[in-house]
Amino acid sequence: MLRPRAIFSLVQTLKGFPTAEGCVRTSSALCNRRNYSSQAPAASKSFGMNLFRGKVQAEEVFPFPEVLTSEQEQNLQMLIDPVAKFFEEVNDPAKNDAIESVEDGTMQGLKEMGAFGLQVPQEYGGIGLSNTQYARLVEIVGSHDLGVGIMLGAHQSIGFKGILLFGSKEQKAKYLPIVASGEKIAAFCLTEPSSGSDASSIRSRAVLSKDGKHYVLNGSKIWISNGGIADIFTVFAQTQVTDAKTGTTKDKVTAFIVERGFGGVSST
Repeated sequence: MLRPRAIFSLVQTLKGFPTAEGCVRTSSALCNRRNYSSQAPAASKSFGMNLFRGKVQAEEVFPFPEVLTSEQEQNLQMLIDPVAKFFEEVNDPAKNDAIESVEDGTMQGLKEMGAFGLQVPQEYGGIGLSNTQYARLVEIVGSHDLGVGIMLGAHQSIGFKGILLFGSKEQKAKYLPIVASGEKIAAFCLTEPSSGSDASSIRSRAVLSKDGKHYVLNGSKIWISNGGIADIFTVFAQTQVTDAKTGTTKDKVTAFIVERGFGGVSST
């Protein structure tokens, strides 16, 4: 219950308000003004709002720009059916799960189709697909067998991607042909027991030899897709880098190309 003082304050406050009759007149005037000045609102193109109206405003969500040339589109269409047929008739995802690896017949078929070098330029033995073309094909792979999709993705989406994007001419000439053919499988080695998404905290370290001709790299990595079958590794390690301007030396993360054949590489 309101105390008398509170009631008095409320009455005093209400005295400053228009009378009921004044409110009616004001509201009527506003309504008349609104009727004369407003127009019918334009139909909203909002995707969310139209869902409540039972409509799908698809053009606002799926503009789907045409990024492929007619030649690229034609080449992609030529690949879609053979890839889909291969995974429907040759690959056996249940068998791959049972043996915990990709069956030899599937691996050989993938090599013959060029599946290990989808984005590698043709000059290095690959197919030379764009990102859009590549995404369309791996969509088919993933819809049939995620294990194969991960193996192919780890190989080329990250495994040798650094060589493809930033490698020297000599490095590209040496490594891209053998990874594009599937002769060698690649892996991406970043995660460690003590570091995951915080890549800068990795403890693997590479030290330049006294003659300045090579690095000695020590460390361990975990959860490396293709780690047990790969021969080419992109390995990240800390190195000491001297700032040319300040002269100070700090640890910086550096990517190294490591071959299993170098020695000292083991996987479990």
